[in-house]
Amino acid sequence: MDELKIQKILRKFARDRDWEKFHSLKNLAISINIESSELLEIFQWEGENFNLLSDKITRKRVSEEIADIMLYLLRFSDLAKLDIEEICINKIKKNEKKYPANLSRGRSEKYDKLKEMNIIEEKKEKQRFEKLSKALRKNLLKRKEKKNGNNA
Repeated sequence: MDELKIQKILRKFARDRDWEKFHSLKNLAISINIESSELLEIFQWEGENFNLLSDKITRKRVSEEIADIMLYLLRFSDLAKLDIEEICINKIKKNEKKYPANLSRGRSEKYDKLKEMNIIEEKKEKQRFEKLSKALRKNLLKRKEKKNGNNA
């Protein structure tokens, strides 16, 4: 996707209609939310087995709502002077740190819960290690005592 090309088209579209005066960041943010809600509305009463791919009418409606959301996002980011590619890549990097694969694979918990669960797991692992270490030391002492007892 060439977001700069689309942003240029959107600038002209708004200018040609004298809509620039309506395109404040607040209004665009509200519009993004409204269009996102319209996307949700399509799925509101669908069953768990609903298959978007098999229903052409719903697929078309979903496509139109996604386009509306994306166009408002592009217009917002253009006016806010945000580089979409850069901020998306930065967010992915941030999420990679918040959701390390070894902790989050196959899990849907939020990052703070994953971190909490990891701390608990680390404590359990430490306790298991300490228990094993204690058992090994005890076993080693018994062997030494046995060896020393046999050498006397």
